[in-house]
Amino acid sequence: MAMESLIGLVNRIQRACTVLGDYGGDNALPTLWEHLPSIVVVGGQSSGKSSVLESIVGRDFLPRGSGIVTRRPLVLQLHRIEEGTEYAEFLHLPRKKFVDFSLVRKEIQDETDRITGRSKQISPVPIHLSIYSPNVVNLTLIDLPGLTKVAVDGQPDSIVADIENMVQTYVEKQNSIILAISPANQDIATSDAMKLAREVDPTGERTWGVLTKLDLMDKGTNAVDVLEGRAYRLQQPWIGVVNRSQADINKNVDMIAARRREREYFSNSLDYGHLANRMGSEYLGKMLSKHLEAVIKARIPSILALINKTIDELEEEMNQLGRALAVDPGAQLYTILELCRSFDHIFKSHLDGGRPGGERIYSVFDNQLTAALKRLPFDRYLSMQNVKKIVTEADGYQPHLIAPEQGYRRLIEGSLGLFRGPADAVVDAVHAILKDLVRKAITEAQELRRFPNLQSEIAAAATEALEKFRSDSKKFALRLVDMEASYLTVDFFRKLPQEMEKAGNPVGPSLDRYSEAHLRRIGSNVSAYVGMVCDTLCKSIPKAAVHCQVREAKRSLLDNFYTQIGKREGKQLAQLLDEDPAVMERRSACAKRLELYKNVRDEIDAVVYGK
Repeated sequence: MAMESLIGLVNRIQRACTVLGDYGGDNALPTLWEHLPSIVVVGGQSSGKSSVLESIVGRDFLPRGSGIVTRRPLVLQLHRIEEGTEYAEFLHLPRKKFVDFSLVRKEIQDETDRITGRSKQISPVPIHLSIYSPNVVNLTLIDLPGLTKVAVDGQPDSIVADIENMVQTYVEKQNSIILAISPANQDIATSDAMKLAREVDPTGERTWGVLTKLDLMDKGTNAVDVLEGRAYRLQQPWIGVVNRSQADINKNVDMIAARRREREYFSNSLDYGHLANRMGSEYLGKMLSKHLEAVIKARIPSILALINKTIDELEEEMNQLGRALAVDPGAQLYTILELCRSFDHIFKSHLDGGRPGGERIYSVFDNQLTAALKRLPFDRYLSMQNVKKIVTEADGYQPHLIAPEQGYRRLIEGSLGLFRGPADAVVDAVHAILKDLVRKAITEAQELRRFPNLQSEIAAAATEALEKFRSDSKKFALRLVDMEASYLTVDFFRKLPQEMEKAGNPVGPSLDRYSEAHLRRIGSNVSAYVGMVCDTLCKSIPKAAVHCQVREAKRSLLDNFYTQIGKREGKQLAQLLDEDPAVMERRSACAKRLELYKNVRDEIDAVVYGK
C-alpha cells in the first residue's frame, strides 16, 4: 500500500465521518472518528501554532488576530500533486476551488460564524479543508483552538474550560498523534501544550515536540537541551522551526523564500548547526507524513475489525427499530393489520402454552373455584335451627303430610344461591388474566412499540372486547346456577330411603312440629343434593368461562377493531402509525452511521485488497 493511498484513505474516511455527523464526542452512537489515526496540533495562544501550519503548507491561509481566532477544529488535509496550480477545497463547498488563499482565510472565518455566530463561542463541529499543491507532503493535521488562561473580548467565562475540554477529547484518544507547539523563549516546564500532553501521554510515545521562536531567544541562550531531548524527554524527536516574523507577515514575504531563510538559519547557526539536517518546517512535514503512514498501517486491521463488529451491531439495532414506513394508505393499512396479527399471535401463544399465561386460567378453575366452593357456609345454612325455620315457614299453618317439598325446595334454592358468588368470581378472575395477557402481548410485540397511538388503540379495543366477553360469560355462568335452582333432579330424591316419606307429623304433646331426627334427615338430604350440584357446577362454570371468554378472545378479540380500521381514511391511518419521535430520530441516526461504516469498509477494502 502506498503512503499516498493510506493517508488519502484516512482523509476520505474523515470527510465521510463529518458528512454523516460523526466527529467524536457522541456517546449515543458508535464513533469511527475516535479510532482514526490523526495528528492533533495543540499549543497556547501566541505559541506560533498557526505559523507552523502555514509553514508546512507553504501558504498564508489561517485567520489571524487577537483573542481566540480558531473556534472550531480545522481538519487540514494536504494532498501532494506533481504539477499544476495550487488550490483549496472545503467539504461544505464541494464544487468550489479556491486559488486565492486570502479567500480561504475568509471562508474559515465565515464558516465558523455560521455555526458559532459572532459570540466568540467555540464548536466541536470540524471544518474540513483540503489543499492540493506540489509544495506539500501527504498529511492530515487537526488544528484546535489555542489554549488560553483568561477570557477576553466578550468571550463567555467558560471559554477557558471549554477549549481545554475540547482539546482534551482529541488528545486523549490513543490513536491521536500530539503535535505540541511550544515557544522557545518561554520555559518548557510552563508550556501549555506540554502540560496537556504529559497528562494524556506520560510516556511521550504519542507526542512530537515542536519548538518555535528559536530566533527570538535572549542572546547567549539556546534550546539545545530541549531539542536534543535532555530537558524534556520524548520518544519522538524534538524539531525546531523558525517562522516568519510579524514584520515578514505584514510585508507578505513569500513562503518559499521564508522556508529558504529557515534552512539558512539552522545551517549557519553556531548553536543548532549540528542539528540542521533534522530541523525546519519542511523536515517536520516529511517526518509527520512518514509517521502518520506507519501508524495508519499498524491500525488498519483493528479499524477493519471494529467496523465489521459495529456494522453487525447497527444492523441488529435497525432490525429492532423496524423498517421505515410507506406513505401509501393501502400499504399503511397492510402494516397496521400485520402489527395487529403479530400482537394477536403473541396473545394466543400465551393462552396456548407457547408463553406463560394459560396455566393461570387453569389454576383459577382447579384451585380458586374449588377453594371458594369449600368455603361456602353450607353448615351454617343447613344448621338444625335454620332448617327448622325454613321448613316451618314453608308449611305455614298446615304442617306437611308426607314430605316437606316446599321446605326442601326453599332449602335447595337458598343453598344453590350461594354458588353465584364463586361463579361471579371465576369470571372476573379469568377476565383479569386475559387483560394482563393483552398488556403483556402489546409489550412483547416489538414492532408495535414504535407506534404508541396504534398501541393505545389496540389495547383499548382488546379491553372493550374482553369486557363484552366478561358480561356474556357472567350471564352464562349465573344462568347455569339459576338453572340448577329452577329444575331439581327428581331421580335423586326418589332414590332416597323410604323413611323420608313415612316421616309425617309427630304424634304427641310435643310443642315442636317436627322431631330433631326428621330435621337432621332433611338437612342431610339437602346437603347431599347440593354436593351433587356442586360437582356439576365445578365442571360447567369453567366451561362457561372458556367458551364465552377464552375461546372468544382467541377467535375475535380484534374483530370490531378490524371493522373500524377498514373505514378509516389515509390521514387517520397515518396518525395511528405516527411513531415516537425518539424512535424515528434513532433510526435515522443509525441508518446514517451504518451507511458511513459500510462506505468506509468499501474504501478500506479498495485500498488494502485492491478491490
